[in-house]
Amino acid sequence: MKPIPDKAEIALEYPDKLYIGTFEKSSRFEAHLDDTGIALTLFHGGEESERRSVRMHIHYGLFADILSDLAQTVSSMPLDDESHREALARAAAALATALRPAAQPSRNARKPAQTKRP
Repeated sequence: MKPIPDKAEIALEYPDKLYIGTFEKSSRFEAHLDDTGIALTLFHGGEESERRSVRMHIHYGLFADILSDLAQTVSSMPLDDESHREALARAAAALATALRPAAQPSRNARKPAQTKRP
């Protein structure tokens, strides 16, 4: 798990209960892709009474819709918030690059000629 560089706030609402948690720099996170979507874990350690974690699994289709919605609302970010804008742009570019398939030889590419050995 990696340290959380900024802050995450979560709220989980039920009809009769509300759970609110904050994960800051003393907390950790893990995010990865698996066969069906993304997995995200936020963890706050410490004393037993203070420990908490949140685990989410979001399927690829929903995650793609979330990314599209985020792209449509970028205009709500302050224009002078350059550090966050640049961090998001770098991360989005890294994801886009990682999603491109690796260069593979064409199926129609010629195979190297084999020489017969005596």
